[in-house]
Amino acid sequence: MNRKHIIAIIVILLAAGAGIVALVKSRDGASESGGDEATPTLVSVQTGALKLVTLHRYVQGFGTVEPAPATADQPAAGAPLAAPSAGVVTRVNVVAGQQVAKGDVLVELDSGTTTYAQAEQELARQKELFAQQNTSQKNLQAAEAQLALLRVTAPLSGTVARLDVKPGQAVDVSTVVAEVMDLSRLAVSAGIPSAEANDLKAGEEARISRTGFQPVNGQDIRSTTTSLLFVSPDVDKDNGTVLVRALLPADSGLRPGQFVPLRIVTAVHTNCLAAPAESVVTDESGKSVIALVKGDEAVQTPVQTGLREDGWVEIEAPGLKAGDTVVTVGAYGLPEKTKISVQNSPGDEAASTNSADAK
Repeated sequence: MNRKHIIAIIVILLAAGAGIVALVKSRDGASESGGDEATPTLVSVQTGALKLVTLHRYVQGFGTVEPAPATADQPAAGAPLAAPSAGVVTRVNVVAGQQVAKGDVLVELDSGTTTYAQAEQELARQKELFAQQNTSQKNLQAAEAQLALLRVTAPLSGTVARLDVKPGQAVDVSTVVAEVMDLSRLAVSAGIPSAEANDLKAGEEARISRTGFQPVNGQDIRSTTTSLLFVSPDVDKDNGTVLVRALLPADSGLRPGQFVPLRIVTAVHTNCLAAPAESVVTDESGKSVIALVKGDEAVQTPVQTGLREDGWVEIEAPGLKAGDTVVTVGAYGLPEKTKISVQNSPGDEAASTNSADAK
């Protein structure tokens, strides 16, 4: 075979290959074109409705329940009690958990030279002599002071929360022998990060919960609402927090030492338009959008967002109103305008709005 024959064969083969490729592309193009025209994209979604609700902005933290501090009107609601002098415990008159009245004698001491019983008898004798004008005011006061050094009394009416001594035990002035609390006067103290505490002030509403703010039909049935009593002007240099304190109502059901979450209300928006949180997504440009349902289509609609609470987001955009239907499940990644197939079950939309209705 000469050189001319070889070149001819190569040319024929190249031409045949090009024809095959062109034929395949032509068939594929026809197939794709025909498919697009025959079957439009249909996306299965679930929907919800826009609602008018009341939403709150919160500063959140965790606090510890403790006896309420002293105020201008009342003493502190709790007090650890130290021995007034060195000695030996001769008698304990109470048990932990017992209710006591202000002035009740909780613990009696023996100083080594005088017992509580002897000092009590001496005071009674001095009172009788003073009434008969047979002793001086100075002697009477000395007997009263001696008795005070040999007893531990309740400084307020309340509950014996701690009892740390027993008869025969030696004590001194640094020994805490008991603690009495008025459990109807409690407070929550919490450290709020300084960056979030700038706008806090006394009197703002605070909600304390025993359930971690898990709502039941839109309401935390085990939460207590009160207000801030105190916001510290200082930042704790060790942890960067600001101390806040809120008084608890007498029937809060909380106990001293309990660690609880709290939310401080810093803003309230009433009667604002809100969308289910899952319906508000971010588009490729970083803007918030909702997919507004119009007939059998979902149309991306830009919105301005505001407060967020319990699965609802405050939104604002021209033309939106309560009752408008939006895509919830399936909203993320939807094209700007697309055909949809709604897959809601009959009670889904009503159930999704119970939280807002409860508010």
